[in-house]
Amino acid sequence: MLVYPDFYCDSVRDITIEFLKEHNIKGIILDVDNTLIDYYKKFEDGTVEWVETLKKAGIKFCIVSNSNKLEKVKYVAETLKIPFFYFAKKPLKTGFLKAKNEMQLEVENVAAVGDQLMTDIIGANRCKMFSILVKPIAEQDIFITKIKRPIEKRIIDSYLKKIKKEKV
Repeated sequence: MLVYPDFYCDSVRDITIEFLKEHNIKGIILDVDNTLIDYYKKFEDGTVEWVETLKKAGIKFCIVSNSNKLEKVKYVAETLKIPFFYFAKKPLKTGFLKAKNEMQLEVENVAAVGDQLMTDIIGANRCKMFSILVKPIAEQDIFITKIKRPIEKRIIDSYLKKIKKEKV
């Protein structure tokens, strides 16, 4: 299903090098808001170190953000020392494909990570990339995202029931 992620976890830090190798992932596209930083532009503890560890293992990174705030996205990208695209208009494919090209990888070797089904997961799935949904860092969201969260919660609950049934 287009809205279901390939993997769901609590945080980007739950994505290990072993997991990436198991799924033949060589590059990660990262969302910014509520995936890497909270509403106040604060990184979740351990995120910068997580990126550094995976980089040392050969994983490539690129940020694709829907934010139109260049300075915010640039701050995150410069902190992590990775390329970025902002105002990406996800779930359109353009930003995802630009990031794939920037990393010089094939779609089957790219994972896209974000906290929203309607933008990050649908966009990744439309591009045939491995989609990873993470729980939002904080409850505080911009207005439009607040509106989508209850709908996404119902879809995530349905997804989790499906996964549970498959394991039985």
